[in-house]
Amino acid sequence: MATPSGNRQHGEAVENYAKAIYALQRRGDGTVGTNELADRLGVTAGSASAMVKRMADLGLASHAPYKGVTLSEQGEKVALEVMRHHRLLELYLHEHLGVPWDRVHEEAEALEHVISEDLEARIAAKLGHPTHDPHGDPIPDADLRIDEGDSVSLSALEPGASGRFVRISDEDPEMLRYLAGRGIQIGDAVEVLDRQPFGGPLTVRFPSVDLSIGGDLARAMRVAVG
Repeated sequence: MATPSGNRQHGEAVENYAKAIYALQRRGDGTVGTNELADRLGVTAGSASAMVKRMADLGLASHAPYKGVTLSEQGEKVALEVMRHHRLLELYLHEHLGVPWDRVHEEAEALEHVISEDLEARIAAKLGHPTHDPHGDPIPDADLRIDEGDSVSLSALEPGASGRFVRISDEDPEMLRYLAGRGIQIGDAVEVLDRQPFGGPLTVRFPSVDLSIGGDLARAMRVAVG
């Protein structure tokens, strides 16, 4: 069972940094620059540097000057614990309270730091111990293991490639509303019909519509190919 080591002991700010570092590590080479971290969290580089130092003092991260920050094993547990809370909350809000998928992220952000471990367990049981949230993001299990799965960015696919739409970043509600308004949802079949040169849009076929998708949205969408 997940322990309260993340959200009860270290506080909201540390949790948010741990979660952000985890996400940025997944996107890059495993190390995260302070400026990159500051941009993601909307803080100054100085504030990010101070928090990184604090996390290093707590044993949650390591920081090499001019190279970047990485989470320690304990820091990763903090990140996965708050991610488990967040994604369970998103799914509960969506499935049982009818909150649209473009609004659950903001609501879960406000609640993820305060729910108890008992409530976490009850929500997970009520949902049938789910493995993914409404946006296709994997939910860490009760032992904080996570299966990120295999997927590629839609923006990386060439004409003729096909697969299944499995994941979408929840950071931009406008993107989610745009997809929902065109009947596109997680699990849909995807086929790339055309790709304009020089970073131009993709023409993509979904069950509900053929759609021209620009770079930002294509990069936010993940596809399981094959």
